Amino acid sequence: MATKLEAGPRPKHVQLSDVLAELATRDLGPGAAIPSERELMATYDVSRATVRKSIDSLVAGGLLEKIHGKGTFVARPRVETHLHLASFSDDMRRRGLVPSTRLMRVDEERPPPEVVKSLRLGARGTAWRIDRVRLADGQPMAIEQGWYPRSLLPDLDTEDLTGSLYTLFAERYDLLIDGAEQTLWGESAEGATARRLEASAHTPLLVFRRVSSAAGRPVEHVVSRYRGDRYQVHMTLSAGSP
Repeated sequence: MATKLEAGPRPKHVQLSDVLAELATRDLGPGAAIPSERELMATYDVSRATVRKSIDSLVAGGLLEKIHGKGTFVARPRVETHLHLASFSDDMRRRGLVPSTRLMRVDEERPPPEVVKSLRLGARGTAWRIDRVRLADGQPMAIEQGWYPRSLLPDLDTEDLTGSLYTLFAERYDLLIDGAEQTLWGESAEGATARRLEASAHTPLLVFRRVSSAAGRPVEHVVSRYRGDRYQVHMTLSAGSP
């Protein structure tokens, strides 16, 4: 039986948020769909605006997530990572998740100046551009745009690029990734990025720019955009001189 929403000092959208939060945590569980807006309007005799305001507050709080074209679902717990040097595939497997990849693009190009500099490509060097969507247990977690020097990685476009590139580099090219410089910042998902991550517009993103090397030679310049509602980072800090 539905909980009756009363007129009074607590707005109806707040009351409905409480009802939906209890439904999500007690009856549904992670990954389950909540009732549609139309069903909620009929069940609780409220307007569409009230329903949307209630849902949006729970999405902002991380309890619910909207998946473009599918509906609203109870959010799965965020995957937590410690900052360390590892491939996405290895990172997900350590957490008991199954990694997979959607390969979107592989091309040989002259990269932007920033990438030319970080990969030390010189005046004429080219690189492989590899765009991929990375998934954990079938759910889009991150989208990557990576650049890799063609001179170090000949015929890379003929290899299987759906798994760990770090494993491929070590086994096929004898290039063991042993160091990296990484920068982190925040963005919000828009346009094609949001669609490929199956995220609603303005979903928060954690963005990592990593330049990885093997024995001092730059091998990778990659920018990875992780869904902030599915991924978080843990860091241990200590006092000391920089």
